[in-house]
Amino acid sequence: MSARIETDVRQGGKTVRKEITVFDGDDLEQVTGRDLYRDHRIGEIRAGSGKELLEVRLPGDERWLKAGEAIGDVDGDAVQRQMIRRTIKEHLQKELRLAPLGIKVLSLFFIDKVDNYRQYDHDGNPVKGKYARMFEEEYRSLAKDPSFSSLFKEVDVKSEAIEVHEGYFSIDKKKVAGKSVDVFKDTKGDSKADDDTYNLIMRERRSS
Repeated sequence: MSARIETDVRQGGKTVRKEITVFDGDDLEQVTGRDLYRDHRIGEIRAGSGKELLEVRLPGDERWLKAGEAIGDVDGDAVQRQMIRRTIKEHLQKELRLAPLGIKVLSLFFIDKVDNYRQYDHDGNPVKGKYARMFEEEYRSLAKDPSFSSLFKEVDVKSEAIEVHEGYFSIDKKKVAGKSVDVFKDTKGDSKADDDTYNLIMRERRSS
């Protein structure tokens, strides 16, 4: 019996995250080449549709993991929040340097799913996704940094945070109850619709 797990392994002199195959009794320190996993072993592996389980034996403890569960993993949303915060900070730093020269600064985020930025309620009204909420929270937080005080003189930061970001997505036209409705779609960035969306961003930002 074997299982596929995703973990950090030592490879080519650096640590990389990859999927590996493990077997009952495997020593994770040996399998991964990392002493971080000393005394960590793979225990029982159970298979069965919807009943897959993997036992991980830790020093003084043992854990049973279902498919998709993790031990000691990083919170994905925390990583995304830090990436958003860092981009906003670098954007504001560029504004300090370039605004006096009459140069506008535009920062783009490429996200995994439209729903993470914008959703719609039952009445068709737009609702902020988690990335939009993160952006506004981090923008308001950084606006309080004394380093950027010259950018926010007499500015209502609450309103500003809402107004400075916008989402541009590829659109499908669909018929709903006899009406033509725009539906945002997830894409990989390599379609004509993506090219049209990118051109829209640049055109609107140049004219605003």
